[in-house]
Amino acid sequence: QVQLVESGGGSVQAGGSLRLSCAASGRTFSSYSAAWFRQAPGKEREFVAAISRDNSTYYRDVVKGRFTVSRNNAKNTVYLQMNTLKPEDTARYYCAAGRWWLDTNPDRYDYWGQGTQVTVSS
Repeated sequence: QVQLVESGGGSVQAGGSLRLSCAASGRTFSSYSAAWFRQAPGKEREFVAAISRDNSTYYRDVVKGRFTVSRNNAKNTVYLQMNTLKPEDTARYYCAAGRWWLDTNPDRYDYWGQGTQVTVSS
């Protein structure tokens, strides 16, 4: 079992930055791939970024060059550094963990956090 708790969300102006953290419980977290998804009101949950066990990464096109996903297995934590934020980045951001490699399909992830809200104003 893996439990995930996100933090670091908040309200920022366009062009600002935030760093989201996802703290995981469980000694086997390093054996999982992790990903960030987001969901805006009235929209489906969408993939943002993923990081594999060997630190390979994959990003949604619209966040490439602005967002960076990383992990610290010693701390059982995954991060999402978000720079140059835009109003369209406004959503609730969720951390997920699963066994598949860099998968963009939310159904492939076994564990989810409760999410953290990110609001970007223009």
